[in-house]
Amino acid sequence: MSTATAREVPTRRVSFEYPLADLPRHFAADADPVRSHVIATLSAVFPNGEDFFVRSVRNYRKDITDPALAEQVKGFIGQEAIHGREHRELNDRLDELGYPTKTIDRWVDKSLKLRERIAPASANLALTAALEHWTATLAEVLMTDEEVRGSIGHPEVTSLFMWHALEESEHKAVAFDVYKAVGGSERIRVWTMRLINAGFPIFILLTTLVSLLRDPVARRQPRKVWQGWKRLRRSSLVSREMLDKLREYNRPDFHPDDRDTSALVEQWRDELFGESGTLTDRLPSAG
Repeated sequence: MSTATAREVPTRRVSFEYPLADLPRHFAADADPVRSHVIATLSAVFPNGEDFFVRSVRNYRKDITDPALAEQVKGFIGQEAIHGREHRELNDRLDELGYPTKTIDRWVDKSLKLRERIAPASANLALTAALEHWTATLAEVLMTDEEVRGSIGHPEVTSLFMWHALEESEHKAVAFDVYKAVGGSERIRVWTMRLINAGFPIFILLTTLVSLLRDPVARRQPRKVWQGWKRLRRSSLVSREMLDKLREYNRPDFHPDDRDTSALVEQWRDELFGESGTLTDRLPSAG
């Protein structure tokens, strides 16, 4: 059942800055090379991934008859477009530091555009809904786990990811509701997530490994890299609880709003964009 009428999806035209001189090569907490490369890899896949999400939902925009959901689709498109823009800005800086962000970006772009040429629009919308559950689950971890937030390290990168996490939580059900509204197949929905749950972690792991192997500083610090892997394995980002949350998607009666994160969203709206919010001054109207 859609709960679109109870959900706000505002487009915030925030802008971040990444002065290269202030962004160390291993920017994560404790100069952790592993977490730095994981974060860089995730950032690299976002821009073209977000563009794909927008195209997948926009394909069905004319078929949405619920005014509340139509308004949320507008907000979804706006939020995802700004996400892509800001992550591209960060990825440019990371590329200058030696991370293969542009290589990953090009690969993701080519792969998704190939998929769009050969797969039906409904299958691409199913993929979008599944990956939106992934990003919403990651966002919930970021907003609830202080250790994970602290591990990002650099304050500007942390701000970017917290803003992104908030908005992923705000629009977490939009693509799903569009998929249901246009009669998307339950079988395809569930099997798409099963494939994503099997393949996406492997993709991130392999891409991170390749990125680390290309890093001459990390290669000279094998002990630090090993310690970083051990810290990552203990993180709630790779916990059994995280996997269980992802698998909830496979239930026949699943809806993203089954996990009520409304209080969490309100908390972070206030912390980031309230009267004294840490990112209020990043909005165009500020100052």
